[in-house]
Amino acid sequence: MSRLNFSALLALAGRQLRRDARASEVRVLFFSVLVAVAASTAIGYFGARLNGAMQLRATEFLGADLVLQGTSPARPGQIDDGEALGLAHARVVEFTSVVGGDQGIQLSSVKAADARYPLRGEIRSAPAPYGAESPGGGPGPGEAWVEPRLLVALGMQIGDSIDVGQKTLRLSRVLTYEPDRANNFYSLTPRVLMNLADLASTGVIQPGSRVSYRDLWRGEPQALAAYCKGVEQHLAANQRLLDTRDGNRQIGGALGKAERYLNMASLVAVLLAGVAVALSASRYAARRLDASALLRCLGLSRRQALGLYCLQLAMLGVVAALFGAGLGWLAQLGLFQLLEGLLPSTVPPGGIAPALAGIATGLVALAGFALPPLAALGRVPPLRVLRRDLLPVPPSSWLVYGAALLALGLIMWRLSLDLLLTFALLGGGLIAAAVLGGLLLLVLRSLRRALAGAPLTWRLGLGQLLRYPLAAAGQALAFGLILLAMGLVALLRGELLDTWQAQLPADAPNHFALNILPDQREPFAQQLQAIGARSAPLYPVTPGRLVAINGQPVNQVVSKDSTGERAVQRDLSLTWAAELPSGNALSEGRWWQEAPSPQDTPGVATPDVPAPDVATPDVATPDVATPDVSVEAELAASLGLKLGDELTFDIGDQQHSAKVSSLRTVHWDSFQPNFYMIFQPGTLQGLPTTYLTSFYLPAGHDKDIVALSRAFPAATILQVDALLSQLRSILAQVTLAVEYVLLFVLAAGLAVLFAGLQATLDERIRQGALLRALGASRALLVRTRRIEFGLLGAASGVLAALGCELVTWVLYRYAFALTWSPHPWLLVLPVAGAVLVGGAGMLGTRRALNASPLAVLREG
Repeated sequence: MSRLNFSALLALAGRQLRRDARASEVRVLFFSVLVAVAASTAIGYFGARLNGAMQLRATEFLGADLVLQGTSPARPGQIDDGEALGLAHARVVEFTSVVGGDQGIQLSSVKAADARYPLRGEIRSAPAPYGAESPGGGPGPGEAWVEPRLLVALGMQIGDSIDVGQKTLRLSRVLTYEPDRANNFYSLTPRVLMNLADLASTGVIQPGSRVSYRDLWRGEPQALAAYCKGVEQHLAANQRLLDTRDGNRQIGGALGKAERYLNMASLVAVLLAGVAVALSASRYAARRLDASALLRCLGLSRRQALGLYCLQLAMLGVVAALFGAGLGWLAQLGLFQLLEGLLPSTVPPGGIAPALAGIATGLVALAGFALPPLAALGRVPPLRVLRRDLLPVPPSSWLVYGAALLALGLIMWRLSLDLLLTFALLGGGLIAAAVLGGLLLLVLRSLRRALAGAPLTWRLGLGQLLRYPLAAAGQALAFGLILLAMGLVALLRGELLDTWQAQLPADAPNHFALNILPDQREPFAQQLQAIGARSAPLYPVTPGRLVAINGQPVNQVVSKDSTGERAVQRDLSLTWAAELPSGNALSEGRWWQEAPSPQDTPGVATPDVPAPDVATPDVATPDVATPDVSVEAELAASLGLKLGDELTFDIGDQQHSAKVSSLRTVHWDSFQPNFYMIFQPGTLQGLPTTYLTSFYLPAGHDKDIVALSRAFPAATILQVDALLSQLRSILAQVTLAVEYVLLFVLAAGLAVLFAGLQATLDERIRQGALLRALGASRALLVRTRRIEFGLLGAASGVLAALGCELVTWVLYRYAFALTWSPHPWLLVLPVAGAVLVGGAGMLGTRRALNASPLAVLREG
């Protein structure tokens, strides 16, 4: 054979690949690359399309080009400056309030907007639920537009009236879309849109109420930049400017964690597929040693021989990658469908870049894991055609592992993963795999003695596992990790909320009451006592922002990567109390010794129904230079606080300082009112204040809640049971998408199993032929295979069940502070593993059962 040019070599590679297309190792290689590309492409499209949607409608997420947001109204000068620059202006006030109808009440998110709202995008509404949608307009004075779910919750229809505080509004249209709502993820409560002119008459907004004031601006970029430059220098501590980048982060922060998780799942799928590629490539190379030696004898150089098989591998990879990219594109459509309620309504197609990136990921994995085994084909000595015992020099270990690590690094860089988190998970996974794999090896070795007196079927079935214990342990671990992930997702989705809720006390508060006005606190407490509610104390609350620590601005003290950074970027709910609240324990420092004043107790408790306490806001304290404040311990650690530090707060445009006198651990999931900061009584006198409490009311008191809401229209009554139900539905939707992505991991695990089976298929065929020649029936071989793969799958399930129990024990004990108990239903995992692996194993080794003994022995 003369030396071949590239085109001739390419044609020869194509002909050989077509001839080998039916070979099992080629099929597994193809399937492995397809899975890697499909997983990477699907997750890539998810991220790209989501980011594209946020870029496309960033201004619409804000409803403007720029937003001045705060917990108090913008100052007149801030409005005048924008209007002087020719910017269009609209005003929006958002708050949470109970909306009442004739048949009940419903906690709702209320938006009061003027006629110019929105400045970007359009409101959409319909004349009736699920009616024809039309854009534009807004509710006039005396009207309200509401979401359909509010009509369902209150049993109302368009034309009826609702009460928002002291104002009665007529329902005129169904609200179907708000441009600056961003997405449904944050809106657990139904939405109400009303006219800003009606806001004052509701009486809901009082000093100290939780309200968001948003001033919307639209204009030329130069005018917007000038406005930002002028206003930023005089922003109050409770104000911030939002531009399109903040609009992106609003939704991007919510789904960014989901995208990172999906990228991690994609990495696991690609790694498993890479292992399958390496196993398949090893068999591919081993089965072509003779062909390579023959080509060398016919005149092909070492470089040409290696190039020939690399071209075959490249053509196989390109075809598999193209099919995988198409499958990934279809899969991401399903992922977006599952997350439909949590995503923006307009999502761009995403272009071709994610598909190209997915193809590149698959080809990099193929090159990194398959080229080292294939390198041996270029070093096959021509003399092998006469001496079958001659083998090429194996590639050095650094080449094998270096190529795989390089491929892994490129893939991780492409997925933009958090390296610390990724290496922590991979390191933890490797340690767990080493421990579980070691136990499995010990079990396999201990079976050798037990098999001495076992039936022939069991000896033959376990013989293959005992002959290659490392391969058997590796396959069991691969499937064990997959079953563990699926079992853990199912367990946490179905049980975590139920377990947490079941371990709460029987009379744990199931309602929260917010925004109780100061002149209504005693009547409210007496009303709770009258309806038989068990209430926590009524805590005074005023919003304030931490602005300085020991005289230094907080943004200079707290680093951006600190967990406490979020706490200093928003208003905190500040309170004061004489007694240490229930569910709090001092970890450092001392508590001030102040007794509550009798005038602050709203009534006398009866023996059967204890009256709610009221935290003492007006207790006089001795004049001190700097009053005390107690700080929650975890927040103090994240902010670097210690006893004696001086904190400065901006509260109602006034500066107030306090000294850290104690640190508290807080039981946050007790459904009691909890606070980061508790001040010494008398510290914050004269500031706008509302009151907060939680209470337990047995079922069947719905009418009492309605009456309570009507009697105190400014108060917000939050039903915890309803929130838990909504949270459970959202959790189910997200975990459904997680399980959907785990299908890629399962497919990659199947590729590992089939690749492992193919690596031993030649030996299985010879072994089966020999047993058939010695008189073994086909039925005996079938039973042998069932025992082998059934035990392998059962071992995977046992490992998964043990792993699930261990992980949940750690989560319950250290993360969720719950009482752990065994999960008997996890015994399903060994059965599921036996069925899954057993079926795949029988399918992958059917050639060993169907091969003719005479033909196999003649070849040997």
